[in-house]
Order: sequence, then structure tokens, then C-alpha cells
Amino acid sequence: MNRSSRQAPAFLLNDSLGYLIRSTHHQFQSLLAARIEPHGITLGMWYFLRVLWEEEGLTQRELSNRVGTMEPTTLEAIRSMEGKGLVRRERDLTDGRKRLVFLTEKGAALEKVLLPIARDLVEDAVTDLTTREQADLEQLLTRVRSKLVLTRQETTQTAGRALRNDMSTPKQG
Repeated sequence: MNRSSRQAPAFLLNDSLGYLIRSTHHQFQSLLAARIEPHGITLGMWYFLRVLWEEEGLTQRELSNRVGTMEPTTLEAIRSMEGKGLVRRERDLTDGRKRLVFLTEKGAALEKVLLPIARDLVEDAVTDLTTREQADLEQLLTRVRSKLVLTRQETTQTAGRALRNDMSTPKQG
């Protein structure tokens, strides 16, 4: 059976909210990467800088959680940013096992350069939307994200309970 003789799927890719969000995010990432690269910043570094511009003195684990990356990825990004003189790590005075990440003067100064680039990109993307439509879009996406976070937490809890139940059930034979 060839493609033209098959019936069209009831759930087309471009009708999928998840795909539209992913595709839109990909476009943002591609454009942002091209605009920040001349400043020596990769997209990977960008997300960590965004978090650190809002709050410094975070551990690697806290940075991983906020950015949504695995700790080895975070460590690689931190080392790269250290090499560029954007961040420094210091031992936590209350728990010497932890190392806290702080911006250097150079890393902090990039906020005034890079945030306007990102802001301009977003403003360009929503030029055709009214102010009300922009606010609605942000509110709706926030609600969808919140629902997905809740669903993920419930799924993780359910999977954990199932695993514990499975482990506590004696195996036969």
C-alpha cells in the first residue's frame, strides 16, 4: 500500500500541540543560538547563565534541576563557562562537599548584552499578535506546562509504587 492510497491519520503531526510547541521551540533555539554565538556563548551555556542571572550560589544539582539537564551535562557546561571566565565555583562554607556556582564580572556583564537579544527575538516572533493574544498565549502555555508537570509527578509516583509492590511480591519458582 503506498502513501497516497492510505487514509490520512486522524491526528496529523501539524495538528499536534506537542509538535507545534516543539517546532516553535526549535525555531527559537536556532535563531537564538545564531544571535548569541558571536558573543562566544553556546545555547547550552545560555540556559545556565539565565538561571545564574536570577540567582547565584547554586549547586550543580540545583542548576541541573532548574535547567532540566542531567548533572554530567551541567558539569560540562560549568567547566566550559569556567574556561571562558564566566563563572567560578566556591566551596559551600556550611557543607564543604558542595561547590557553589557564581558569575564572574564577565559573566554578569553578559546579561546586559544577551537578554536584549533574546527579548528582541521573542518580540519579533509575536509581532503579529495583539498584546492580549500574547498574554493569553503565555497564560495558556503556563497552564499546559503546569498540568504536564503534575502529570509527570503523578506518573513518577505511580511507577515508584508499582516498582516497590513488584519488589515486595515474592517470586514464584
